[in-house]
Amino acid sequence: MTRRHFLQASSAAVALTALGDQKNAGMGIAWTSYMTVAKPKDALEFLMRCHALSAAGIQAPLHGDLRPLRARAEQLGMYIEGMVQLPKNGETSAFEKDIEDAKDAGAVCVRAAALSGRRYESFASLEDWRKFVTDSRGNLEAALPILEKYKMPLALENHKDWTADEMLELMKSHASEYLGVCLDFGNNIALLDDPINVTEMLAPFTIATHVKDMGVEWFNDGFLLSEMVLGQGFLDLTRMISIVRRARPATRFSLEMITRDPLQVPCLTDKYWVAFPDRNGVFLARTMQLVQKCKSTKPLPRISGLSPEAQLQAEQENVRASMQYAHEKLRF
Repeated sequence: MTRRHFLQASSAAVALTALGDQKNAGMGIAWTSYMTVAKPKDALEFLMRCHALSAAGIQAPLHGDLRPLRARAEQLGMYIEGMVQLPKNGETSAFEKDIEDAKDAGAVCVRAAALSGRRYESFASLEDWRKFVTDSRGNLEAALPILEKYKMPLALENHKDWTADEMLELMKSHASEYLGVCLDFGNNIALLDDPINVTEMLAPFTIATHVKDMGVEWFNDGFLLSEMVLGQGFLDLTRMISIVRRARPATRFSLEMITRDPLQVPCLTDKYWVAFPDRNGVFLARTMQLVQKCKSTKPLPRISGLSPEAQLQAEQENVRASMQYAHEKLRF
């Protein structure tokens, strides 16, 4: 990182300095921790559910009458992070309304993703990927004036779309104190990135987080990747959290514990590589070594075949157990 880029990354902290040092703060919960079965009714109901788990805050979509949500969060001393969609095709009215709502709710930042799916599943050709890159850059450019108008930081998630190198370049080329990263601890394994390296590269830009643990096992076309209860996967969570804290002490940590079947990462197929012009066999070899070293000693958790009641119980227990681990072992 050049001195100029370091200064750009450092300036992004300005929008969050009022949040203070978070070393002794608790862990929050992202709405997507309940995306499978136990979907919350609204952000206020979600806030109270998370408060019952001793969460420090929430990351959630923010709509409707937000005054009760803000008042309750302030009463409980809980933070709020919004979840929004980026502008598309130059249309910014819906995005601006989301930012207004986040401001009204007292949100400290908003999280967004450029891609709703997964890169290796979403693009049939390299041209399709390159169009997505061009469109995404345009969407960010359209968002920046609105973020600056409302002084609202936006955290762009590494959502199985951008490699760590690409995300770093994106942050540098769109340098703004109101644009940063929502660092997902596990997503980039699916793009053949090392999770510690991802954390080190993106920590200086990290505004928000999705803290998760991961498990892996082999399958014929590559490997399976699964969110795990914190402490039951192979990620060095203590080290990753420490890296972020050193780089950005004001960043808050939010659990994303998604209860679902393992995801297939078909990195041994031709289709997987279509949208990766800059990946090569080195990345594949390193990831295969990681899978071999860290593969689960028992089958990864699955919910297909479970009754709706059992799925509900699994989702609720996974979040509860993860929060317990965060309190007892990670010192949140």
